[in-house]
Amino acid sequence: MTTQPTATSDTVRMEKFRRDISNPLKLRLFMLRRLPMAYLAGLRVAALTDGQATVTVPYKYLTQNPFRSIYFACLSMAAEMASGLLAMMHVQSGSPVSMLVVGLEAEFNKKAVGLIRFTSQDGAAIGRAIAESRATGQGRTVLCTSTGIDQAGDVVAIFRITWSFRAKAK
Repeated sequence: MTTQPTATSDTVRMEKFRRDISNPLKLRLFMLRRLPMAYLAGLRVAALTDGQATVTVPYKYLTQNPFRSIYFACLSMAAEMASGLLAMMHVQSGSPVSMLVVGLEAEFNKKAVGLIRFTSQDGAAIGRAIAESRATGQGRTVLCTSTGIDQAGDVVAIFRITWSFRAKAK
């Protein structure tokens, strides 16, 4: 006999995911195994809640471009990871869901040097899309925005990442 997950067990699984990702050793092991380029680039999770995630990327030898700033691909990796962590956390809350980036748009406002913090505040929209996909069996997309801010508080870049979610057949 199988039972449907309850809201309490969903919350417990999401909290476990949040704790695991917030543990520096577990995060490094996860990135080394699943996201080796993020590990090498020095990405770190600064904050993770149900609704918001912040990921940092440092300016260093492995992330630099010839113009003495952070290479755009490293910036996009951090921006995608901010929204992707929210998606991964919400996927934990029930039956399996596939997730895929289907679109990316970027706007660069300032040279990226120092430590850049990318924040996505789209956790609620992601959670709704996943719940709708589970309920209907149809795919859903969500446009997530990740904003990169430097240490002076200036916006360096804004990434708009379109995620697709589809509940897997049982």
